[in-house]
Amino acid sequence: MTAVLFFAFSAIVLGGAFGVILARNPVHSALFLVLSLIAIAGFFLLQDADLVAIVQIIVYASAIVVLFLFVIMLLGVDRRETFEEQHPVQRWAALALGLLLIVEVLVLAGRHWVTGEHSVRGALNSPGDGNVHNLASRLFTDFIWPFEITAALLVIAVVGSVVLARRARQKPEHTEAGTVGSRR
Repeated sequence: MTAVLFFAFSAIVLGGAFGVILARNPVHSALFLVLSLIAIAGFFLLQDADLVAIVQIIVYASAIVVLFLFVIMLLGVDRRETFEEQHPVQRWAALALGLLLIVEVLVLAGRHWVTGEHSVRGALNSPGDGNVHNLASRLFTDFIWPFEITAALLVIAVVGSVVLARRARQKPEHTEAGTVGSRR
């Protein structure tokens, strides 16, 4: 089974790498990069390096590629966008997924884990639990609200920066006299 997974992850990494190089749209290239980085995390899982695999996904596949996408959108090297909705279902699907995410955060931040056990603040885990278990239990019990608030602030900052960058590139409106940007 390990050999099958190795060759499957290898095919995904190579396909994603060729996608990064051959894609015409820079946003598609960044998404192919995410695919390759997640498959590399699969290689780490095959080597029983769970923490490194999680760090690979969190740091590289999430944070770095989101930074790449932010720069691509800020510089405007992607294709010219229209404001017409090509996919009318997309807005409703995004709203439904956003509400589902909010429900998940509220459930995780409750007083009980999904298993029904009480979360104990400040309790020390046994050394045999492993790094991933210790990190996850501390992050999702003691530090769940700072973690979620920081994530929300970062998303708001990225969206605000993209909106400001897009607005700055728009052409100024013409006045009635035909002059651009003049005040009366």
